[in-house]
Amino acid sequence: MNASQRRAAAILAAAALATPLVLASPATAGQDPAAAPARDAARLAKKLVRETTAQDAYKHLQKFQAIADSARGNRAAGTLGHDASAAYVYTQLKKAGYDVRYQQFDFVYTETLAEKASVVAPAPRTLGIKAMTYTKSTPVGGITAELAAVPVDADGTTGCEPGDFASGTFTGKIALIKRGGCTFAVKQQNAAAAGAAGAIVYNNVDGALSGTLGDPASGAIPTGGISLAEGTQLAADLAKGPVSLSFEIRQLQEKRSTNNVIAETRGGNAANTVMLGSHLDSVTAGPGINDNGSGSAGLLQTALELARSKDKVRNKIRFAWWSAEEVGLLGSEHYVDSLTALDKKEIKLYLNFDMIASPNYGLFVYDGDNSDGVGAGAGPEGSAQLERDITDFMDRSGAPHEGTDFTGRSDYGPFIAVGIPSGGTFTGAEGIKTPAQAAKFGGTAGVAYDVNYHAKGDDISNIDMTAFDVNIDVIANAVGTYAHDLSSLRKPVVSVPTTGDAGSGGGLHGDHDEVTQ
Repeated sequence: MNASQRRAAAILAAAALATPLVLASPATAGQDPAAAPARDAARLAKKLVRETTAQDAYKHLQKFQAIADSARGNRAAGTLGHDASAAYVYTQLKKAGYDVRYQQFDFVYTETLAEKASVVAPAPRTLGIKAMTYTKSTPVGGITAELAAVPVDADGTTGCEPGDFASGTFTGKIALIKRGGCTFAVKQQNAAAAGAAGAIVYNNVDGALSGTLGDPASGAIPTGGISLAEGTQLAADLAKGPVSLSFEIRQLQEKRSTNNVIAETRGGNAANTVMLGSHLDSVTAGPGINDNGSGSAGLLQTALELARSKDKVRNKIRFAWWSAEEVGLLGSEHYVDSLTALDKKEIKLYLNFDMIASPNYGLFVYDGDNSDGVGAGAGPEGSAQLERDITDFMDRSGAPHEGTDFTGRSDYGPFIAVGIPSGGTFTGAEGIKTPAQAAKFGGTAGVAYDVNYHAKGDDISNIDMTAFDVNIDVIANAVGTYAHDLSSLRKPVVSVPTTGDAGSGGGLHGDHDEVTQ
């Protein structure tokens, strides 16, 4: 071998040593090859849990806050704040050695310009109204009109049929409609057909109501959401006599482009792809540090620690930071729609982490087997095993937990729709913590899990580090385990229905504006 050949060989050898995240090497001589995946999974999971800390992930939250501070206070899809956040994540992953790409798509950007409602008469007061995504707008300055309530049906289908709106009763008025039975879009469309000038939907559970009409074409009249308490009081006032409201809902809507960030290990068997995701965008109202800088930061730090481990993973690990989740899961829907039949078959599981550091947190695990019997049914086959794996790890760690329903309100939704086993964790949004949950998790009963949900106050001070740390450990353990061993997905689950408060409110602890009914 001449000098030139030796230099070439040395370069190749160095490159091989420097390339992170390649396929697994054969088992060491004398060891049982069949036991290697489980052994390597346990080793890597333990290492990642130890090395992936909330303190390190917090540095990414600080970066997201700085980006928001320099970009009109938010990181919403279609804005400079989100573009800068995506570039930050992309750069970190590229430096770590991942195969990283942007996935661009177009969407209708929405920005609420005004959301105001108040009782003018008989007893003036302000209402905490939230504009629904894709709503029509009132004129600047709003309108003043009488309120008319849609009767609450015994079957819970209030406002779901044109016949619910008595002829002539709603013309020129603002329709008050209780949530339940059908989509918000249907409710406001029926109100519009009855001549209503606007619609207010009030919640059927405790807490504020944020929602979407689904798409721009569905908006018929200016529509907003209010809490159950406010709606109940308005209905009671109407029973005594006329109620007049001042009502202003205005929203900018325009076509823009945005990007998902997709990163995967360069090695690992693509036929056994393990996927984890978090949405990176915020609402326009604030910087979105808990929602969902927290999940994004936890996922990013775990990915960086996996790269630093230089572990030779058996299965391909793919991470995703979704855009435009806050306006209807658009990033994850675009990604799943772009998958071929083979792509879908190769993705063996999807784990979602959205809001993992709520200040008045609960520790919720998606109910893959529907053992809680709340809301939606079980996830696709394998989802029960994902729930069990997460709860087993939390049990070993001494972390309390409850189930939460697959409401379809976060980015697992598109994956479930095509039959991909899904799971993940969540610490609560606008739902109200019960006394039993306060006893279990700490915090304050009767208060929302995140009082700054979808608000300006969702900033760097809006983070609970205990919850953040617990959930980052869950992410790290899952990555370390499934990087080598998927055998747990084939092991049967014995479902034990929860009792008492556990899981009882899971369906109410959904996530964001993509709630449509």
